[in-house]
Amino acid sequence: MISLDCDDLFGTWRQQARWLLSHQVDPSQVSWEVADLFATDHTLPAELGPYQARVPLALAEQLESAARYRGDQRWSLLYEVLWRVSHGDRTAMLPGDRLGSELHRRIKQVSREAHHLHAFVRFVAQAPASAGDGQPEYVAWHEPAHDILESASSHFIGRMGRHRWLIATPRDGVYYDGHTLHYQRQCPPAWQQMAQQADDPHGELWLTYYSHIFNPARLNTRAMQGHLPSRFWKHLPEGVLIPGLISEARTGKQRDGQASAIGARQGKRILDRR
Repeated sequence: MISLDCDDLFGTWRQQARWLLSHQVDPSQVSWEVADLFATDHTLPAELGPYQARVPLALAEQLESAARYRGDQRWSLLYEVLWRVSHGDRTAMLPGDRLGSELHRRIKQVSREAHHLHAFVRFVAQAPASAGDGQPEYVAWHEPAHDILESASSHFIGRMGRHRWLIATPRDGVYYDGHTLHYQRQCPPAWQQMAQQADDPHGELWLTYYSHIFNPARLNTRAMQGHLPSRFWKHLPEGVLIPGLISEARTGKQRDGQASAIGARQGKRILDRR
C-alpha cells in the first residue's frame, strides 16, 4: 500500500495521480488517508512511468469541483474514478454509476455550499477609524462545510464595487483590496478576530425589520431549514430570533398569522343604520 499526502490541495493530488497512473498503480494499492493502518512506506521511482493516460476535459473539471468536498475518501474516490475513465470506462463519470453517483453528489454539495456562502454571508461595516488605508471596510465571518471560499468568494467583487472587504473562516480567508482578491489558506488570526468581533451598528434595526416581516401563518420549518440550515443561524443577525419565532408560531401565532400587537387592536366599528 502506498500512502500519500496531498495536503488537501487539488494541484498536488493531480500531480500524484498522474504519477500513479503512469506506473499503473491500482486504486486498491494507494491511500490518501492520514491514519491508514495498512499503509506502508512503499514508493515508486520519482520519474514518470511509461503509461500515458488520456483524460476528458469534462472529467478534469468534475474532479476539481468534487475535490472541494470535505469527507471520507476525499481523494481516493477521485483517483478511482480517474483510473476507470483513463482505462476506457467512462460510465464512472455518470450519475447512474456507483462511483459516478457519489462523484455527482459531492459536486452538488459543493455547489450548494457555494450558494450558502453567497446567500448567508453578512458583511458588517467597519468604523471609519478601523477601516483606514489598506484595512477592510466590511468584514464577515462564515463557516463553510467544504473548501469553497477561494472559488466562490469572487461572487462579491462585482457586488461590492471598489469597497474593501474580508471574509474569514475557521480555516481560510479572503481579502479584496478594491483591485485584487487575496486568498490565505491559513486565515490570519487578526482577520478572524476582526470578523468575529465586528459590531453591526444597525443590528437592532435589522432585527426589528425581520421580526415584523416574519409570517407565522406560512411557516414550514422543514422547508425553511432546507433553505436556511440551522448551522448558519448563530452567525446571522436574525438567527437569535428564529427559534423564538418558530416556537411562537407553533403555540398559536401560526393559527391566526398575526403578531400579538396587531391581534390586540380593535377592529373598525360598523354603524348600525337601522
